[in-house]
Amino acid sequence: MTLELIKGQKCNLTKDNPLLGRIIVGMGWSDARAGVEIDFSVFLLTASQKVATEKDLIFYGNPAAPDQSVVIMPPAQRVHSGPADDTQIAVELSLIPAEVERIAFALTIYEAESRQQSFSLLSDPYLRIMNAADGTELLQYRLGGGYSVETAIVAGEIYRYQNEWKFSAVGSGYAGGLAALCHSYGIQVKDILPVVQASRTAEPARNSPFVLPELRSRSKPVDSSPPAAPAAPSASPLNPDTIVLKRHGETLRLQQGAGAAGEILINLNWLQTPSSGWFGSRGIDLDLGCLFELKNGLKGTVQALGESFGSLNRPPYILLDGDDRTGSIATGENLRINGHHLSEISRIVIFAFIYEGVTNWSQAGAVITISQQGGPEIKVQLDEHNNDKGMCAIAMLRSQPDGSFSVERLVEYFSGHEELDQRYHWNLRWEAGSK
Repeated sequence: MTLELIKGQKCNLTKDNPLLGRIIVGMGWSDARAGVEIDFSVFLLTASQKVATEKDLIFYGNPAAPDQSVVIMPPAQRVHSGPADDTQIAVELSLIPAEVERIAFALTIYEAESRQQSFSLLSDPYLRIMNAADGTELLQYRLGGGYSVETAIVAGEIYRYQNEWKFSAVGSGYAGGLAALCHSYGIQVKDILPVVQASRTAEPARNSPFVLPELRSRSKPVDSSPPAAPAAPSASPLNPDTIVLKRHGETLRLQQGAGAAGEILINLNWLQTPSSGWFGSRGIDLDLGCLFELKNGLKGTVQALGESFGSLNRPPYILLDGDDRTGSIATGENLRINGHHLSEISRIVIFAFIYEGVTNWSQAGAVITISQQGGPEIKVQLDEHNNDKGMCAIAMLRSQPDGSFSVERLVEYFSGHEELDQRYHWNLRWEAGSK
């Protein structure tokens, strides 16, 4: 059974499958606008979140790691189970050098800036991982939409954790394409430019040195039923590395430098429990938002109310992904913070409020999850309730003198935005709004 992940989730690849040694990472999409050229790349990263050498960038100009631990598979050698992937990368976990702690899988658009293209022109990008021994699909992560100006996406990462291999569904988008990703991972574009220019015009046909005879001989089944195969182990529940802040004022530092090459994702999810009444059922419309203050003095809010969705690539460098009006969307609501501009942010108060429906926090089961690249997930559960007030300040993110960021549990309730503002001294002017 395939695990279906959402953005920010993590799962263990080898804990319940210790014999898993070879995997295939497939990436693709359902449709792309004509003239959009999508490239794939893999970065082998050390503990510093940088590559050790430019040869640790695997892409069309360098399709295999020097030790053959990571190889882009030619079309003739691809696994034919499941969707027709646009690329497949073979990974031999046992051959990954000890200094490599993380493997990032990325999509970029070729010449996106000059062609004025972005990932808004791409439909339903996904990443999946298969067991190379029998082609069994282990997990799938559909990145979804929400990419507007981004020209590069880090889809997911495989990383070491206590002698095991895990996968993180990242889904972080950036402007600047492959060059921006290379720079963030410690590669100077001038070092790979000759290879890019020479390889772009004609990619020679070659056999992958990653030998997988059992996969090359595997044919696609004629009917829709799966071919007979030894029963795969049942999928275990997600086992994320999570720290729960349980007490008011409890504080935790984010991973030092976690945002340097990625973003911080703040997810709000809750249980949708409709209430019955004379005019049918009516559930809670729970909204995620934040107050922000930049170090240059700029203050404001990011929320669906008033359509103040923010921006990822200009101040305040915080973007609200969509507005879940029912709580039925699996991914809930997300705030995304651009890690490249984290040093420009002074503090953020994450809040949720009930826009419509009965004020009943005790039945909402709301929780926020803060996901950071290279660090553990942080959860704050709304397990303290005040059903007389419709707004809850959940957590404070604050810049520290050493350049890091801290997360503090709040879970305090207010009658509205103005009362919350006064409590944390934002001093904004508030007017009634709608969405």
